[in-house]
Amino acid sequence: MFDVLTLNKIAPQGLDKFSAEKYTVTDTCENPDGIILRSFSMHDMELPANLKAVARAGAGVNNIPIDACTEKGIVVFNTPGANANAVKELVIAGLLLASRNITGGIEWAKTLIGKGAEVPKLVEKGKGQFVGPELKGKKLGVIGLGAIGVMVANTAHNLGMDVIGYDPYLTIDSAWHLSRSIIKAKDMNEIFATCDYITLHVPLNDSTKNMINSDTLKTMKDGVRILNFSRGGLVNASHLATAIEEKKVACYVTDFPDETVLTMDNVIAIPHLGASTPESEENCAEMAAQELVDYLENGNITNSVNFPSCSVDREGDVRVTILHQNVPTMLSQFSALFAEKQLNILNMMNKNKKETAYTIMDISGAVDDDIEEKLQKIEGVLRVRVLR
Repeated sequence: MFDVLTLNKIAPQGLDKFSAEKYTVTDTCENPDGIILRSFSMHDMELPANLKAVARAGAGVNNIPIDACTEKGIVVFNTPGANANAVKELVIAGLLLASRNITGGIEWAKTLIGKGAEVPKLVEKGKGQFVGPELKGKKLGVIGLGAIGVMVANTAHNLGMDVIGYDPYLTIDSAWHLSRSIIKAKDMNEIFATCDYITLHVPLNDSTKNMINSDTLKTMKDGVRILNFSRGGLVNASHLATAIEEKKVACYVTDFPDETVLTMDNVIAIPHLGASTPESEENCAEMAAQELVDYLENGNITNSVNFPSCSVDREGDVRVTILHQNVPTMLSQFSALFAEKQLNILNMMNKNKKETAYTIMDISGAVDDDIEEKLQKIEGVLRVRVLR
């Protein structure tokens, strides 16, 4: 039996993946094998000794202490693409809101309450102050061509926009889904200098924090409209405020407002609604649960942010999985221990991801506790699991 701790309300479609015969799922377990969560912050949480994996029902993992999990051999999963369509739809809505001053018009229309029969005439007289450009024929720059960025780029192209995208880490899968009509920029500066609209779809890390700042803003076209549906920290708020005052930025649309942003003019602040659809929550919950189940039961890793993807069908009597540092001689040390016990390795797979690596070994015969202990004592080994 595996114990799974839920730190947020998880859609039933996800929880159904945990069979009652193999799993106990509660929100009170003190020493779980796995954790499934959404936005709950784990940074002040002591990681349970038995914890083997954390599954985030969503793409962002800023709420999870990745480094601490890696050191303890805890695999962290996310669900890239599961909420992509939901976010894409809101980004397209954001493009329209940024252009047409729809929110300003709606708020102004409310001021006409009580004017009675005069309302229609007042509407016709006052609507001119909310004129805004059409999207068709305008140039959109998409920074980050992951699952969401690709969908935004393709949809914007279908709306008649000229779309240019930039992503130095474009995956093969994303490239396959990207329309041939999308122009690939050689760097972000090309987008900053030429685009009427810029939308951000990159993770928040040391290299992307404050990527929109006074220096990059100066290189943009006057009247640029910026959309941020990724993370608030990508944009320097004080630099943005200056750019809005100087009319360098015509509108800023964000799904991650803070108090500073809320005080600015020409800002449309949305309360983090990107993935707030029933379909998105269900998709994310199902994917996160399936990742957790496959790892706990079979040792397979899919969509981990701190360890390499490594998945293979099981064969033999026992499966041994080893999370370890990506250093030389590891495989030879593992193999030597099984050879000493006259155990045959039927199948072996090893993958690496920067400083970490993962090895799956299917064994013919019985693996005793002695081998497990010796594997765990090898320098650089983070966690050993024996799946029978």
